[in-house]
Amino acid sequence: MNVARRRMARSEGASRVMEGRPFHASDGDGKPDARVLFVVEQLRRSVPGGIGTYVRGLIQGLSEISADACPPPGLTLHASRPSRRGARLHASDPLAGFGLDMVISRLPGPVLTRAWDVGMVRAPVDFDIVHSASLAAPPLGPNSASRRVRSVVTIQDLAWRHFPETTTKRGRRWHDDALGRALRTADAFVVPSQATADDLEQAGALRSTISVIPYGADHLPAPDVEGTDNLLRRRGVEGEFLLSVGTVEPRKNLDRLMAAYAAARPSLPEPWPLLLVGPTGWRSDLFSIDPVGVKRLGEVDTRILAGLYARARLFAYVPLMEGFGFPPLEAISTGTPVVVSRRVPSVTEALDDGIAFVVDPCDLDSIADGLLSAATDEDMRASAIDHGMSYARRRTWNATAGLHRQLWAALK
Repeated sequence: MNVARRRMARSEGASRVMEGRPFHASDGDGKPDARVLFVVEQLRRSVPGGIGTYVRGLIQGLSEISADACPPPGLTLHASRPSRRGARLHASDPLAGFGLDMVISRLPGPVLTRAWDVGMVRAPVDFDIVHSASLAAPPLGPNSASRRVRSVVTIQDLAWRHFPETTTKRGRRWHDDALGRALRTADAFVVPSQATADDLEQAGALRSTISVIPYGADHLPAPDVEGTDNLLRRRGVEGEFLLSVGTVEPRKNLDRLMAAYAAARPSLPEPWPLLLVGPTGWRSDLFSIDPVGVKRLGEVDTRILAGLYARARLFAYVPLMEGFGFPPLEAISTGTPVVVSRRVPSVTEALDDGIAFVVDPCDLDSIADGLLSAATDEDMRASAIDHGMSYARRRTWNATAGLHRQLWAALK
């Protein structure tokens, strides 16, 4: 180990801070079974996205089953130090709000992730399972095999392999390298859909190492009705509207959605606007010119988001590909008809038919027809609402957490 590596190793060794309560995955008979470190670096990102929703939802589910479990389930969280901006906004680490043990690195996020990539920093010791919520995963320590430490990696999708043009060359290289490391070293994988399981197996993972664990839909807070009304009033939105939610980036296919909306708008009963909600991402400049009727709201508070879902005439979500896809499931849970790409497994892999208006994301006519049907066909709308809400009620983070606990116990 060279001097730089020794210095970084010493820095990491001094960064271990424990707060809250420890985690033990139970084997079903009430005996502690595994000490689990959950790597949640995505929560340090400016746009945590779907991975962040997964992390928060899993913690929510574990807290919900804690009253019936012995010992109570929880997680030890691992991430980089808070950013300077985060430190200014919060008196303490925002991760402390979960009330769980934490192992916080002294390194900032970009440095820590790079150190993991090259093996200069490894996972903290004293855990039986290291579960990374994304491909940003620390390598295990040199004695992990003798201590029977297991590595689990959650992979949302392999979209960069299917649509390389929707991300940067550097991003594709990092994802390819990180996937290669995971395939060589991980003992198990968690994926949210059968589509991602198939992709991961084709990439080289053994099917026996892949657990398909669908995510929950019960994480939205109660809507802020007054706040939603005020936002719509400020933006000049009166009456009904169409809604789409997601990061403004090429993979979300907003160019086709807006073109399809422009084609469908003259046939709508009224010129209902299309509201776009979400942060800006890579190459958001590609969507700088909006058709008539499109209004961008940017990021909004989750309670206002829940209010927008509930108020919308329909929700449209037509990305080129998703590993799961939270927004349409969130909209369905509020009783709003959904127009969704056939490449969004959270809806298209559902057992119930008719919970959404499924369209081809590469076909403008298909998207436009879906928008018109979801906006005007009252019989189909009523059926989608009824079937969709019934489906969403069965998708709970409690169930997701239970399946994670079973996996952790089995690995130990």
